[in-house]
Amino acid sequence: MIRQILDGAKKGMEKCVEDMRQNLATIRTGRASVSILDHIQANYYGTPTPLNQMASLSTPDPTLIVIQPWDPSTISAIEKAILGSDLGLNPTNDGKVIRLPIPPLTQERRKQLAKTVGHVAEQHRVAVRQVRHDANDQVKSGLKDKKISEDEEKDALKKIQDMTNTYIEKVDELQKKKESEILEM
Repeated sequence: MIRQILDGAKKGMEKCVEDMRQNLATIRTGRASVSILDHIQANYYGTPTPLNQMASLSTPDPTLIVIQPWDPSTISAIEKAILGSDLGLNPTNDGKVIRLPIPPLTQERRKQLAKTVGHVAEQHRVAVRQVRHDANDQVKSGLKDKKISEDEEKDALKKIQDMTNTYIEKVDELQKKKESEILEM
């Protein structure tokens, strides 16, 4: 029973860290990356659709993203979605492709993005702690139902706390790495 609880907690905490990796990939660092467009959806015949399902995305150089829609009639919808996003980028099109120049980040914008990274990291630390809380509740209910002994409970709670500390350190490492990428000139 304890093994199942520990395995479940580990999987939950790994999901939190992986989700943070994906969230951080959408935050721009001054270099062009198609992953900053992952959360943007354009209206495609009345349905919100991710850009990577509507167009070919590429980065021919570090300061440019090129979006080539498979259906040229969707260019205006894609442009509208990019303009309506929180990226602060201005797309240009020539009727066939959309060019998205990535300007260098100002120091003020870098600080804002670093703060955003801090908020994302804190949300994921809370999520890891929530997984710990749920696992601790399962262990305590196992003791209450007399399925495990008090010694097993203490040992399991210690293992869960150690696991929590490990995953919070991973979240902190991801945060530091992303902040240094953003603040690097």
